[in-house]
Amino acid sequence: MAPLAPFSAPVRTWFEQTFDAPTPAQEHGWPAIASGANTLIQAPTGSGKTLAAFLWALDQAKPGEGTQVLYVSPLKALNYDVERNLRGPLAGIDSELSVGVRTGDTPPKERAAMQRQPPDILITTPESLFLLLTSRAREILRTVRFVIVDEVHAVAGTKRGAHLALSHERLERLVGEPIQRIGLSATQRPMEEIGRFVAGGRPIELVDAGRAKELDLEVVVPLEDMREPTEHQSIWPSIYPRLLELVEAHRSTIVFVNNRRLAERLALRLNELAEREIARAHHGSLAREQRLEVEELLKKGEIPALVATSSLELGIDMGAVDLVVQVESPKSVASGLQRVGRAGHRLDEPSKGRIFPKFRADLLECAVVARRMREGAIEETKVPRNPLDVVAQQIVGIASQEEISVDELHDLVRRAYPFRELSRQQLENVLDMLAGR
Repeated sequence: MAPLAPFSAPVRTWFEQTFDAPTPAQEHGWPAIASGANTLIQAPTGSGKTLAAFLWALDQAKPGEGTQVLYVSPLKALNYDVERNLRGPLAGIDSELSVGVRTGDTPPKERAAMQRQPPDILITTPESLFLLLTSRAREILRTVRFVIVDEVHAVAGTKRGAHLALSHERLERLVGEPIQRIGLSATQRPMEEIGRFVAGGRPIELVDAGRAKELDLEVVVPLEDMREPTEHQSIWPSIYPRLLELVEAHRSTIVFVNNRRLAERLALRLNELAEREIARAHHGSLAREQRLEVEELLKKGEIPALVATSSLELGIDMGAVDLVVQVESPKSVASGLQRVGRAGHRLDEPSKGRIFPKFRADLLECAVVARRMREGAIEETKVPRNPLDVVAQQIVGIASQEEISVDELHDLVRRAYPFRELSRQQLENVLDMLAGR
């Protein structure tokens, strides 16, 4: 069956006029999604997987019938990007579906308007979904038919992911019938485990479109001898000029660092060295307006470099980024691939990355991570088992909204994959703790 066969004529026409052909993620993902099955699509950055997940839901949703499509992303910045990227398809298929964004940045006035008139497509974060489910606003979620979870790899191995998995089960209980779950992930191992996490152990179609992107990767040693810097001697005077050379040799560069303070300091030093503004910092503590302004400057080519923390690691479409520089080891192969994958965002472009170690032991780690990045040897994701603090927080949320028997609560919690082995005794211990017994 042709990948576009299940879609309506306006959607097929728009897609064929806009794109040459479906990407592998779309070609293999659409038949699975159109069949109504829970689906996990695993594909690299720039593979069109967000459109692969959304297009069927956009085709099926009906304007004005409540919130039918829920998109959850672990990163606020990605949510605004997705909202903007949906405008093209919605205008192209002449759809009147409304889109709303609900995050910690959403003003109270907009939240109130959303309750009065729910958007057909709601874009949110795991934390905002929890807050929605734990307030009167939960009523707008009763009509949800599709849940799209983006960047699953960023949460599956964390307590944040366990928290989200429980929120999904609460949502399904609220709706009263199965919701189609569509997960999107960068390449992860083992894929089956990520699939079980997304579907809560229910059946799920696994679509692996994760062909390795070509990497142009080098570890840059800024000194001839890494033993040289002593306690009183810094390596930074050797790093700054090399970074400036790289930034000036490319149209657009993202420099990744591992903390916010360094992002601010490095942007400042690069500007001082260049004697003009060539770099801006980007991190989670920036106000939303500043974050959007900085992202737009890079996309339009008005500033050559951004110095970022993991805030730009996930799938924000940064347009034509030529080079990614990583200062200090990225700490994991998965994180290194995500970050370097921001360069050459299209599938057919090699991703160009340069890694700068800061000290001797870091050089060793950088060399190992770079080699494993080339081999695609990603660490195995381990989903946390029974984090009881997460259960406690969710129980408080559930109890604030409805009465529920301990049996029902136990069944509900165990449907979430990280809690599938939670014993009745463990649950009762958490309840006793919350009751102060």
